[in-house]
Amino acid sequence: MTAKFGNAASRLCGAASTLLGWRPDEFWNATPAELATALAPPEHSAEPMLPDVFADLRQRFPDD
Repeated sequence: MTAKFGNAASRLCGAASTLLGWRPDEFWNATPAELATALAPPEHSAEPMLPDVFADLRQRFPDD
């Protein structure tokens, strides 16, 4: 059984809503490339953040 476009689009719209917090209008106005980028796993940095950079960011942007 082949999936119909409407059924597949409905499932993708639901995933975008659940995973990305997108409303239907945001889903329908997104390009396929935007949707693929938003759903792709994050790329890992080759180098970890240096401790002094992290300490500076924590001081500039405290969580409290």
